[in-house]
Amino acid sequence: MKPILDKFINYLRYERNSSPATIGDYHGDLKLFQEFLTPPGEKTMPIGEIDHRIIREFVAWMYDRKLQKPTIARKLAALRTFFKFCVREKFVKQNPARLVSTPKLPKRIPRIQTAEEIGNFLDNLPGGAHELGHPSRASKRGPEKAIGKADRRTEKLVPRRDRAIFELLYASGLRVSELVGLSLGDMDKTGQMLRVLGKGRKERVVPYGAKAQGAFDDYWPIRHEILAASAKPDAEAVFVNWRGQRLTDRSVRYIVKKYCALANVDWDLHPHSLRHAFATHLLNDGADLRAIQELLGHVSLSTTQRYTQASIQQLMVVYDKAHPHA
Repeated sequence: MKPILDKFINYLRYERNSSPATIGDYHGDLKLFQEFLTPPGEKTMPIGEIDHRIIREFVAWMYDRKLQKPTIARKLAALRTFFKFCVREKFVKQNPARLVSTPKLPKRIPRIQTAEEIGNFLDNLPGGAHELGHPSRASKRGPEKAIGKADRRTEKLVPRRDRAIFELLYASGLRVSELVGLSLGDMDKTGQMLRVLGKGRKERVVPYGAKAQGAFDDYWPIRHEILAASAKPDAEAVFVNWRGQRLTDRSVRYIVKKYCALANVDWDLHPHSLRHAFATHLLNDGADLRAIQELLGHVSLSTTQRYTQASIQQLMVVYDKAHPHA
């Protein structure tokens, strides 16, 4: 089974352009399935002998190990994707995971920050020209001082860079993998547009607006200084760490959490939250759902509707309170 798993991981990495975090999740889920298929002292069951009954036994085995329903649902989804790939590559004739139902999960609508809350949060981030001086004087002051210690698990905060990250996530609704994948050649600074490589290596063009442009104008001198001081700079990456290397998904997640802690806001904010806020606030201001779908890079409109479900729910609350016949 290992050679097939290796081919599947390469498919995720090079054909689907999946993020490192997604690839890691799939790999862990499938390794657990492989463990289930390998009794102590015996060989792993051949992939051609796996049917829906085996997968149902796997689900029961996970319940016995006290795994939660959302975790089991994710692992089933990973198996469906894996066996779909196996059918395509003719390793098996059919997808047995399709015949196993997903555990019913409670519907949870995420709390989306209002446009005013996001605006206030962004306006109070460190890193603006009003706090750090005009960017043209950066070379006279020396490189912007990074905040905090860094090791392999964390990332130093660089206020001007980090402000540009927040502004762009909210202005364009990018996935974190799309954000860290940006190169200078993907940016049209005059037109304030980005060429984004999304899931499945599908390209789309999205705008990013004046606020993000202003944050970039403040960031470029600092980026130049970081790269100049680096032994092995990644000259094409838009967002670099203090060593001059391209930022990773994990680093951006850490940066978002860290600024929430510094701002002392009681939000469960992560990069994808800003993508949800982007879509919800566009819908609230009258944007067409199809246009939002294009901007987010969704293949299915139903996926976009899930992103805006919180907005619809809030609308129903207002309706129930205000309409006389509600």
